Amino acid sequence: MSSSGGGGAASTAKKAEKWGVVHIYSSYNNTIVHITDLSGAETIARTSGGMFVKADRLESSPYAAMRAASAAAEIAKDKGITAIHIKVRAPGGPGPRTPGPG
Repeated sequence: MSSSGGGGAASTAKKAEKWGVVHIYSSYNNTIVHITDLSGAETIARTSGGMFVKADRLESSPYAAMRAASAAAEIAKDKGITAIHIKVRAPGGPGPRTPGPG
């Protein structure tokens, strides 16, 4: 009598995670989302707020930033990225402590 049931070590083993780094640059004029591998040498996805709106004045809006991040995430998922580190760059100095509008 042989058991033909599934399971075993192969089905319970976790797949190795593929890491990426998300570089988010938010300025008062645009929001750029750039996903690279851990070393930063290979670009996996690159989008900006201006790619998803028609008017230049809307490039830095929260809506454009949300669409850019969503599109970059979909591209990264399709290329096999399963985990990310997030790095945010935004205007600094003595001004407001919040990043740009996006």
